[in-house]
Parts: sequence; C-alpha cells; structure tokens
Amino acid sequence: MVSLVKLYKEKYYISPLDLADAGETNRLHLLFVCPILFFFGVGDLIIIFVMHFDHLQNYVLSIVYFGAFAILSAVMYFYSKKVKNVAREKAYIMKTIPFHLLVYVGISAAVYNFYVLGQPFNGVIAYCLSGFITILAFTFSPVFFSIAITIGLAFLIPGVYANFGVTGLLDTVLTAIIMHCFSLYKRFSDKRLLLAMKRQKNSLEAKTFGNFTLMFAGKTVRFSRSKSEELMAYLIYKKGTSVKTKELISVLWCDSADSSRYGSSLRNLILDVKHTLNDLEIQNFFITEYNNFRINPEMIKCDYYDFLANDPEAVKSFAGEFMSQFSWAEEAVGFLEKKTLQG
Repeated sequence: MVSLVKLYKEKYYISPLDLADAGETNRLHLLFVCPILFFFGVGDLIIIFVMHFDHLQNYVLSIVYFGAFAILSAVMYFYSKKVKNVAREKAYIMKTIPFHLLVYVGISAAVYNFYVLGQPFNGVIAYCLSGFITILAFTFSPVFFSIAITIGLAFLIPGVYANFGVTGLLDTVLTAIIMHCFSLYKRFSDKRLLLAMKRQKNSLEAKTFGNFTLMFAGKTVRFSRSKSEELMAYLIYKKGTSVKTKELISVLWCDSADSSRYGSSLRNLILDVKHTLNDLEIQNFFITEYNNFRINPEMIKCDYYDFLANDPEAVKSFAGEFMSQFSWAEEAVGFLEKKTLQG
C-alpha cells in the first residue's frame, strides 16, 4: 500500500499551489457551464408548468429534480464569481469546490433519473456525460474522480443489470474503467506539462522595479505594437487574475474608452502578443478563455512576485519605482513602499 501511494505521488500528485492556474481555468469553465445548467433546469420547469399545470401533482419529482438543478447551478455560479481574487495558495481548492459539487450533482442526477424518475437510459447517459465532460473541461484529482465514478457505478449496477442485461452491465463497467484511465492519463499529462513550464521559467523573466522589461533567454522581448508591452505588463501585475476586455481597454487607453471603438485595437494587441510568444516558443504563459485574459505566474521569474513573497533580495532591490513608464502602476508604489516599511 505504501509503495502504491509513493508511486501515485511520483506520477500524478501536483501541489495545490502549482494548480492555482488550473483552478482559475476551472472557475471560468464553471462560469460557462453553470448558466447552461440553470437555464436547462428553469426551461424544463417552465415546460412542466405550461403543459401539465392541471396535473402538477403527477410531476412533483420532476419539479424537485429540475428545481434543484436551477438552484445549485445559480449558487455555484455566484460562488465562482466571488472567489476570483482569492490568494494563490488557496486558489485551486477554493475555485474548484463548485466543480466537486457539480460532479456529485451529475452522478446523483444519473441515479435519480434511473430509479426515481424511472428513466434507466437517461440515467446511464447522465452518468457517462458527467464523467466525460469532467475529463474534458476540468482539472481535478484522479482520486476524487475515481471515488465519485465508483460510487455512481455501485448505485447503477443493479438497475443496469435488471434493465439492460449482462451486456449492458459490462458496457457500463467498461465505460467507468475507461473514464478512470483517462483521468489518470490527464493528470499524468498535466504533471509533465507543469514540469516543462517550470523549466521554461528559468528563461522567462519580468523586471518591474524601475521600467518594465520582459526578457527571454537573456534578451528583451520585442513586440510589434507599443501597447502590447503595456498589455503584458498589466497582466503580469495582476499575477494570474483574469482580466476582461473592458478592463484592459480602460487601462490601455483611458477610463472612458469605448469598448466598441477600441475592441479591434485590443484584438490586434492580443494577436501580436500571441505571435511574438509563439515565435519564441513560449507556451502556456499567455492564456485567453471566454473573453478573459491572464498570464500564468508560475512560468515566469519576476522581482515583483519575489517581493510579495518577502524575498530579501527583491525587497532590497525596490527603490521606489514600479513599472515607471505606465501611469496605472503608480497606485502600486504606495503599497510596495508600505510593505517595505513593515518588513
């Protein structure tokens, strides 16, 4: 048993801090998935009330089922909005809590469909969809996933055998095994990618005290557009927090800048950043998801990040200037000076 635990840690374990960026991706995916589930639940409730208003007593279980979907998805959505700026040490755990709930809701929905609503086929489909959507869209612990899938399978086995026979049972068990294997492979791939990213960190560096400079392999990174550097500087300043288009336009042009007017200009900057980083073979650093933009701070050396971590050399190197060429960075100087005095 001890050797198995050791083998698992070597191949699949990733610390919560290293998964902080994955936690942000989970959060953004939940912000996309939860509204779909909410409207699914509300839409079905409306259909039930419109078509069966005179016989609602016959649809109590369905009302409970879809009502729970709507309520839980709304709660998960607003929770995910709230934890956007949580500290990176807690980011993965806090931002992934709704996902954990979502998985068990999906498994519970499969069992509920199968036995309570008397829809065996829908139950099996819900079980499979819960597993494969989880694998495709989220980053998670294989142990957690295996427990959830195994619990769901244990509940479904008697019903699957009774309704679909031995063949149906074997197919369902095989599907569960495949999901287990995919979850392990996904975590193994994630760990390999993380190790590659950490190696890249030795070459990518941001200097923020004084003027901002982005360097790769000892050379300054040159962008085709002047504001591309400012875009990158702001995202590095945000330290992995997602930033929406409107905020970027406000920072790069002015607070009253019109999003419709400057939207195309921002898209050109995004393309410039992507092309420049791709030409340098800098991967998985600049991230765009659902109109949200961020960098992965685990992939870059940065004096500002070291300062926040109370590194003595970084604290000593701060001389009262922070990204001096950008006006929006002035507000951070006071915070840094205060932290210097406290230290």
